[in-house]
Amino acid sequence: MAEEQGKTGKGINTGKLATSMQKRLSRAQEKVLQKLGKADETRDTAFEEGVANFNKQMAEGTKLQKDLRAYLAAVKTMHDASKRLQDCLADMYEPEWFGKEEVDTIAEETDILWSDYHDKLVDNSMIAMDTYLAQFPDIKARIAKRDRKMTDYDSARHHFGSLQKGKKQDQAKIAKPMSLVEKAAPGWAQGILSAHQIAQTNLTRNQAEEELGRAQKVFEEINVDLQDELPQLWNSRVGFYVNTFQSMAGYQQRFHKDMGKLNQDLNDVMTKLDEQRLAKKAGKDWKPGPKKSEAAAVNHSVTPDAAPKTRPAPPGPAPVRPPPSPRPSLTPAPDTQQQDIILFDGEALVSDANTTAPSQATAPSQATTPSQPQTDTAVAAAAGAATTAVTNGSSEVLPAGVIYKVKAMHDYAATDGDELEMKAGDVVLVLAWENPDEQDDGWLMGVKESHWLENKDLLAKGVFPENFTQKL
Repeated sequence: MAEEQGKTGKGINTGKLATSMQKRLSRAQEKVLQKLGKADETRDTAFEEGVANFNKQMAEGTKLQKDLRAYLAAVKTMHDASKRLQDCLADMYEPEWFGKEEVDTIAEETDILWSDYHDKLVDNSMIAMDTYLAQFPDIKARIAKRDRKMTDYDSARHHFGSLQKGKKQDQAKIAKPMSLVEKAAPGWAQGILSAHQIAQTNLTRNQAEEELGRAQKVFEEINVDLQDELPQLWNSRVGFYVNTFQSMAGYQQRFHKDMGKLNQDLNDVMTKLDEQRLAKKAGKDWKPGPKKSEAAAVNHSVTPDAAPKTRPAPPGPAPVRPPPSPRPSLTPAPDTQQQDIILFDGEALVSDANTTAPSQATAPSQATTPSQPQTDTAVAAAAGAATTAVTNGSSEVLPAGVIYKVKAMHDYAATDGDELEMKAGDVVLVLAWENPDEQDDGWLMGVKESHWLENKDLLAKGVFPENFTQKL
């Protein structure tokens, strides 16, 4: 029984092998005929374009996977190098030095940060990359199968076509009995032989037609599926690239942000250690102050319910300039000389006491009580309504809204968005405050003269400390 089953299985395998070999021979023959131009080939331009896109997409994905693995290997190498460096610092850091515990903590947190960064890249970007590429081998195999089935379909189509063309020739040959049969067989048997040959020819043609139908069905099924899948796969690449690099960018951003904090902490410890060294060298007692990060956190911590504070007094690295000489009152005293009035655009403003206006633009002054001397900041607030051009101590005409000029004597780095950054030597046009109540003591509003000369507008204005400047 076992021997019979073995023989049966062996016969089945032999039959499959023979069928497979026959198909390979038929496909090879068909390809040769197509290359020689003896037989036409089924072509689909849209599908061929889809296959070209598929090959390009698979090549790009494979390269991206290779480069991503190289990047992960570099991250792992950098992690190992960072860990060895941090361990070396922790081992050689003596216990009596400032910040021994901080250094050990920084080394531990740095190692954890590198490990977390590497694990996130592997768990998300690398696994997503492998999943994305896993679909390509199956589709590639189906494309190759589709090409084979298309060759089988062309071969069956050509075979059936050749039988159709040779039908009349075969019938003519069958109508004439073979010479040997005609000599050997009696007359009544010749009709039977002719009918047998016609039946064999019809059977071959029917078999060819059935084989053509089967080959066409198999080819069209796989062809339709691939025509739907290839464009979808091609369009999916954009979303995959976006998700991959967005996630990597997010991981990198958080990693470098946290690593920057640890580096700042280490820098603070090293700074304090250097201060400790210098103090010991000078024989002085030394007590560590707050870290830069802690001081910044204290300076910038604002509770949500806290009311906005007024601007602090301007910093004073520069010496405070002496009080300015009293400015003349806008309404002169009775015992003063007649003041000159400058007319501009139909409006009149009182010039400085040392300003000489043209004779045709003067008007008699009116008597009133003398005013008290005013500071520059008070004058800036009081002249808020002035929008016409006035003159300074010389004959120069200032832009509308400008009270006077000052020159920066020291550099000033702006610390808020509404402050004006200055370099020593910058000339600033002082403006009147739109709302005098908003002016803080010791602060002026102005715009750089260079901006005015270049743009002819006063939009780039900001506040600056008065004691950093000198009035021109």
